[in-house]
Amino acid sequence: MDATESTAHRIAVPTPTAALEAIDIYKSLPLGRERIDILKGITLRINHGEFVAVIGPSGSGKSTLLGIIAGLDNPTTGKVLIDGIDITKMGEGQLAKVRNAKIGMVYQAFNLIPTLTAQENVEAPLYVGKHTGRPADRAREILELVGLGHRLRNRPNQLSGGEQQRVAVARALATDPAIVIMDEPTGNLDQKNSENVLDMVRDLRDRTGKTFIIATHDPNVAAAADREVRIVDGLVANA
Repeated sequence: MDATESTAHRIAVPTPTAALEAIDIYKSLPLGRERIDILKGITLRINHGEFVAVIGPSGSGKSTLLGIIAGLDNPTTGKVLIDGIDITKMGEGQLAKVRNAKIGMVYQAFNLIPTLTAQENVEAPLYVGKHTGRPADRAREILELVGLGHRLRNRPNQLSGGEQQRVAVARALATDPAIVIMDEPTGNLDQKNSENVLDMVRDLRDRTGKTFIIATHDPNVAAAADREVRIVDGLVANA
């Protein structure tokens, strides 16, 4: 091997930035005079464009992990990087900006504002922070993407459960986040609407390249993802 080959051989290829990286996450809570460990050293990496299901039974630590990676709670130790940004030690003001720009949230109960139309619900996060373009144009574009271009002016009580969940997904996508986190997104839907939402998520991932993370206890929902991260007793059983 000559000098040129030797130098080339030593050049390390940089690892692409992950959409989400959780490193040695512990979370404990006080229980009387003692502390109870909820998360016991979770490490996981989710790359850009992946559709991952975080699955586990009630009490496994799944919801606690979800809150931490969403920036809604702090780990006792460890750190979380969203699109390469360490959010673990951020103050609330800075963290709120990162959540708005980098993290889209979809909840089981939809959490739409009942007095606003579908378009206005999707516009809402665009009035926080700095986002390019007109909020109304972006909202209409995303609602078209999720198949609700004909429902722009309908309020939540005029929409079916499946349509409300589509509006919630559109709202999560509006700010062009690095990751979209979905907490039991099919929990309030019947089987047909659940399948429709999962089909939509797969289609959106393919069309937008976004990273989707679904927390669920339903193995049928998890089966729709590219891979599962199973949480058992505060630890990753597989990744």
